[in-house]
Amino acid sequence: MADGFALFTDRSIVAMRVNGELKDLATTVLPTDAVEPVSIDSADGLNILRHSAAHVLAQAVQTVNPSAKLGIGPPITDGFYYDFDVEVPFTPDDVKSLEKAMDRIIRQGQRFVRRVVTDDEARAELAAEPYKLELIGLKGGSSSTEDNESVEVGGAELTIYDNVDPKTGETVWKDLCRGPHLPNTRMIGNGYSLTRLAAAYWRGSEKNPQLQRIYGTAWPTKDELRAYQTRQEEAARRDHRKLGAELDLFSFPEEIGSGLAVFHPKGGIIRQEMENYSRKRHIEGGYDFVYSPHITKSTLFETSGHLDWYREGMFPPMHLDEERDETGHVTRQGVDYYLKPMNCPFHNLIFKSSGRSYRELPMRLFEFGSVYRYEKSGVLNGLTRVRGMTQDDAHIYTTKEGMKEELTSTLHFVLQLLADYGLEDYYLELSTKDPKKFVGSDEAWDEATETLREVAEASGLDLVADPGGAAFYGPKISVQARDAIGRTWQMSTIQLDFNLPERFDLEYTANDGSRQRPVMIHRALFGSIERFFAVLTEHYAGAFPVWLAPVQVVGIPVSEQYGAYLDDVIATLKKAGVRAEVDHSDDRMQKKIRTHTKAKVPYQLIVGEDDQANGAVSFRYRDGTQQNGVPVAEAVRLIVESIENRAQVVTTPVIPAAANVRA
Repeated sequence: MADGFALFTDRSIVAMRVNGELKDLATTVLPTDAVEPVSIDSADGLNILRHSAAHVLAQAVQTVNPSAKLGIGPPITDGFYYDFDVEVPFTPDDVKSLEKAMDRIIRQGQRFVRRVVTDDEARAELAAEPYKLELIGLKGGSSSTEDNESVEVGGAELTIYDNVDPKTGETVWKDLCRGPHLPNTRMIGNGYSLTRLAAAYWRGSEKNPQLQRIYGTAWPTKDELRAYQTRQEEAARRDHRKLGAELDLFSFPEEIGSGLAVFHPKGGIIRQEMENYSRKRHIEGGYDFVYSPHITKSTLFETSGHLDWYREGMFPPMHLDEERDETGHVTRQGVDYYLKPMNCPFHNLIFKSSGRSYRELPMRLFEFGSVYRYEKSGVLNGLTRVRGMTQDDAHIYTTKEGMKEELTSTLHFVLQLLADYGLEDYYLELSTKDPKKFVGSDEAWDEATETLREVAEASGLDLVADPGGAAFYGPKISVQARDAIGRTWQMSTIQLDFNLPERFDLEYTANDGSRQRPVMIHRALFGSIERFFAVLTEHYAGAFPVWLAPVQVVGIPVSEQYGAYLDDVIATLKKAGVRAEVDHSDDRMQKKIRTHTKAKVPYQLIVGEDDQANGAVSFRYRDGTQQNGVPVAEAVRLIVESIENRAQVVTTPVIPAAANVRA
């Protein structure tokens, strides 16, 4: 027998997998065990590093404020957080003192030592930690929950991690935790930083106390931390909420409510262009457009299963249609109506409204459908997480024999359309059955999952597994697109569903006269218009391709005397369908240029004496480069062509006939 320290001497190895389970390096293994090293720069290694940093943060907080009560501290994407119940919340000025306290703990090289305890022992040792006491009763579940309690109590055993002073052997701090952890705090090094403060309800429920959350990030080296911070700075520059205000695209008026956006005229133009192009492509792809109401009786969602499996994500019911006589007695029972969270049940009713033949399949129903989700206030985030949204929702009804071909063509359609909007770097994710949350038979799920897997693999794109990530009615492929700064966003989803056709008793007449059950494909390209709008805004940093830009061309006369000439040029562009205007304001020319550059207008047409004399214009681009003396007809052609080609124009294109100069 040996432990991980004897098996792996490379200092980059921070844990190990023993028979598939993550374990501390101090764990003793048998010769028959299958043991794999976990390096600090692997996905598991980074999670262990970050969770260990969260423990050090909690220890530092209780060093500075001994009365602070501990919540939970899981690793998250690119970092970690820890929740605390404190009488006086920490401020940004306190962060540096907390980091200094963390530095002292890290330099001490305290050892993380795992210890198995009984429930009663844990309650005795953590009697002063009310939130930990609440978690002790959750022991036994190994799967992660939405609120990350499994970092504390997942698995069959209840464990405490002691932070042990290597010089004295004294336990200086402890925390309820399932682990694993780094061998010691020194391995956290100097690649960490505390990033921000926030508020969070205990276990994600608004009925529970509000705690203070401290976020941080941790990386194997200082250089990796700095690279992450640079990415974060760029992400902040591209934040769609910031750009939405600066470019006057959308807002969230307090009078309307949380998570409910209004689009301003400029944002409305972008959204309209997005939707119009999508409509055009769907018509070409053989889709039929349908429309459905925003609310429905509860019975529809009972049939679909949403009230069984998705009730918490739905707004509360509205009790309507009840009638009473003059004495107050109910003469007609009322009915519960719900705002719809999904469009699919409505489309099923459209399919079922008349007898269907195999000759009508595949039937592709498409809707820009408004849906409503009761998202908790703590997770709302600009346009990326809202309560009211519009889905570009399609439901395809096909035969089992034709489902693979239809899935293949649907995936091709989705990828091509994403590329048309400028997203071309992506991989696929296959979400499979959640064993605790599904309807239908295992056999149907297996067949649907394998079919999706074959289609995904045939695309040639990388395929990543997402175990248990499917909706309750069927597995799905999702397109994970990378934006201009390398972040991944879940975009289009394609779900294969054998279950809702069964629940709605959908049928068609086959070519042999028999009644058969169709297969249903759920497909959303944008996911939601709002979220896709946010992704495009950040991908382009607000500098949209010409076809999407709210204002595509602004004419700027060098002086007032050239305004009339520019009016004629802009009128020509407008006749060609270009969104163009002339700035006739009293501002100086240089201020006009700064104003429209800040507004990220793709083309500024500047006209002076030489331009007017030669029937030309001078182009100024977003990056400040210019092309002088371009004939008006050529200028119109270039602009219209860039719109038709959905081009992204930032700098002077290569045109030999024109002189390129830096303004």
